[in-house]
Amino acid sequence: MFSFLKRLLPSSMRSDVVTIPVIRLQGTIMAGGGQFRPSLSLASTAGLIEKAFAYKNAPAVAISINSPGGSPVQSRLIYKRIRDLAEEKNKRVLVFVEDVAASGGYMIAVAGDEIIADPSSIVGSIGVVSASFGFPELLKKIGVERRVHTAGRNKAVLDPFREERPEDVQKLKELQLEVHETFIDLVKDRRGVKLADDPDLFTGLFWSGKRGLVLGLVDALGDMRGFLRERYGAKVRLKLISPQRGLFGRRIGLLGGSLSGRGTQDIAASAAHGIADAASERALWARFGL
Repeated sequence: MFSFLKRLLPSSMRSDVVTIPVIRLQGTIMAGGGQFRPSLSLASTAGLIEKAFAYKNAPAVAISINSPGGSPVQSRLIYKRIRDLAEEKNKRVLVFVEDVAASGGYMIAVAGDEIIADPSSIVGSIGVVSASFGFPELLKKIGVERRVHTAGRNKAVLDPFREERPEDVQKLKELQLEVHETFIDLVKDRRGVKLADDPDLFTGLFWSGKRGLVLGLVDALGDMRGFLRERYGAKVRLKLISPQRGLFGRRIGLLGGSLSGRGTQDIAASAAHGIADAASERALWARFGL
């Protein structure tokens, strides 16, 4: 009789079924996020992360990552929120790499107590990059004069409409080195003795998941369902944590707010920013052949 009643209970309430909450973090990493293209930031992911760690009986939280990187600040903030909750709730974090966890995507991945990657996925790219365009010759050709007035001689550093100055580039390089050191220290702190002694490890290069296993960047090769079934048994239940929905079923959080109630100029501005964000996002994915 007891076994019959037990079968009537939802699977999440049965003592012999382990439920693992799952978060999917996909996209480039940047502050804010556009109305037209979702992105990852602490603001857009905090709700999902906290909801996943709220599952009291879950021994672990599974995180699927598919990101070519982006903002180092937002990457570290997401990483830290995951680690803070893991320690507070005493839960293990299992990270699964899909197509790519590179640069800021890999920074988030090292929040995992274990990193599991597909053999053909891309991991690494532990470095810092800054890219822009210069237009001084174009302005000359079309007869446009650039006028910039500043209070502070370095206020217009790296202005794309004037000739690049060596001292500006040097300042940028110094900043990049500091950010790079922070990234390296974080990876070393989390991966420790697992890391191979390879001179290319922190040069910004990236590797397949299979090579990443040899280098100590990941702990195992496989997929989420197969790994969790092997770890917690065939009856393990994966519970996908989805973004909260608004009044009319529109998702909020990962997709940002609503366009309703906004003027035509605001919408046009958002569209322009969306195009620029799309170009930047496309460049990030293209670095890894995706």
